[in-house]
Amino acid sequence: MVARAELVVLLLMAGVAAGFRPAPPVSEETLEKVAGSLEMYVDELPEMPKAYGYSLKYGRPTPVHLTIGMYQKMVMLDKLKKKSLYMRAQKFHRDLPATTVFVYGTSAATATFPGPTIEALQGVPLWVTWQNHLPARHILPWDPTVPTAIPKHGGVPTVVHLHGGVHPPQSDGNANAWFTANFRETGPTWSTPTYLYPNAQSPGGALWYHDHALGLTRANLLAGLLGAYVIRDPASEGPLGLPRGDAFDRVLVLADRSFAADGSLYMNATGDVPRAHPQWQPEYFGAAVTVNGKAWPFLRVKRRRYRFRVINASNARYFNLSLANGLPFHVVGSDASYLPKPVVVSHLLVAVAESFDVVVDFGESTEVVNTAPYPYPDGDAPNELNGKVMKFIVDPSNTCDDSRIPARLPEYVRVGDEDEAAKKRYIVMYEYDDPATDNPTHLYINGRRPDDPATETPRVGSTETWQVINLTPDNHPLHLHLAAFQAVRVVELVDADEFKRCMTRVNDAVKCHVERHVAGGKEVEVPEHERTWKNVVKVAPGTVTTVVVKFVMVETGGVYPFDATAEPGYVYHCHILDHEDNAMIRPLKLIK
Repeated sequence: MVARAELVVLLLMAGVAAGFRPAPPVSEETLEKVAGSLEMYVDELPEMPKAYGYSLKYGRPTPVHLTIGMYQKMVMLDKLKKKSLYMRAQKFHRDLPATTVFVYGTSAATATFPGPTIEALQGVPLWVTWQNHLPARHILPWDPTVPTAIPKHGGVPTVVHLHGGVHPPQSDGNANAWFTANFRETGPTWSTPTYLYPNAQSPGGALWYHDHALGLTRANLLAGLLGAYVIRDPASEGPLGLPRGDAFDRVLVLADRSFAADGSLYMNATGDVPRAHPQWQPEYFGAAVTVNGKAWPFLRVKRRRYRFRVINASNARYFNLSLANGLPFHVVGSDASYLPKPVVVSHLLVAVAESFDVVVDFGESTEVVNTAPYPYPDGDAPNELNGKVMKFIVDPSNTCDDSRIPARLPEYVRVGDEDEAAKKRYIVMYEYDDPATDNPTHLYINGRRPDDPATETPRVGSTETWQVINLTPDNHPLHLHLAAFQAVRVVELVDADEFKRCMTRVNDAVKCHVERHVAGGKEVEVPEHERTWKNVVKVAPGTVTTVVVKFVMVETGGVYPFDATAEPGYVYHCHILDHEDNAMIRPLKLIK
């Protein structure tokens, strides 16, 4: 048998052959110095290009077939003038050298970070062929000792997941359905280059698409493989009176990044426990905050209402957003659903991969600030860099505004009582630490690996109650593919340490008397602006979060318009990308 040390060496050799190159170490102080040298609010907020998922050629919306590729966008040298052609590269800031990134686009020339915003219509299906045009080597380090897609012939494995989408399993972007450039090599569950998105779901909130390759999600997203996806329905949304049109309905994609002095993306190549994982670290936190691909941008707005679809596309950073002048957010939706009615908040805590649909009524210029510790909730307080997000500059002149904030919003099937569920499941989140350093080596759900057989096998059309138990110090954003779910109750564990010791021994919540550890525990209220059908739910440390999960179309209560039981099934996982990659992800297999 191969010893553990020899196995690590072999895997590292395989990683180098596939393009793994350790980045020279850069101190956090140096990264913050680079970020701190960039003046805030000098770059205007970009509006991402649009890719329309329908055609009006024949007078009514009809389906289309899009082809969207993945490309490496890099600095090109003009050999005649001996200078860089920055128009072909990503400029994260006016004063930062151009950055090489991976990007989505309908062509190499138009590809961007974030990728084009796909505009779809409810009820109009969309077919997308995803193509991989990436080079043989990755631009960031990756760790072959976590469960990872490692092609035999090199290349960067990718696969696309529409986050929050309701679509067939073959179009879900299964982590093992990866493929390399020109489909030279494919993963064990790959079946088709073209995905079907039925767009049968609600037009509320925002979805987003991103890479989902096994073990490479954190590196591929950090490199740039993500973009927004908005479903619209003018007939149902028009009467609501919300701000509309490209100028007043904007997507804001938040993502933190660190840059070296030469403008390149920086990701540490030294793991916290190198003898277990030479590169993997439990969380990535960037020194700069970008919005739509610009570091600390500004947006000129009029004195009127604007609708913002805010998506947190960071690897691990939570954002607790507020407006510096005290102006409130009117929250009308979260993830891919509307709220029952608008909720006014002064602070908006946005977990990794979570999104909120908000309206802001501007009167004067203001900054967007962030107060979320990192890691959340007990990490470092934000500094003068990651504590700022962007700025709104208000035109003081009067302007016409025919929008409004409606008193009521579209309704869905009711969440019901948790006892009405067909089945109760216990979902336990573990962190395993190195005894010598107390640093984590991996994270599991229910003590099982990603490739262990599915234990969550709900019936199509059913409702389940998941008791999600967090035995780690981090808040975890739980994401289920396909299903819609709501947190209805959060209770702090009584004697969490004793319960954790028992669970570590037997991995059985019933045998460890979870109900006894919940009885008498402090109940934590689920925020009103999160009480809708979600695709990300925050799970606080030391708590049991009761989640009602529906495997139906929550708009109607009907079954899915496709076979949700087909292979390769779905997954659920923590959406902190570093956790998901090692290895907080499990299969979810629906049955009839």
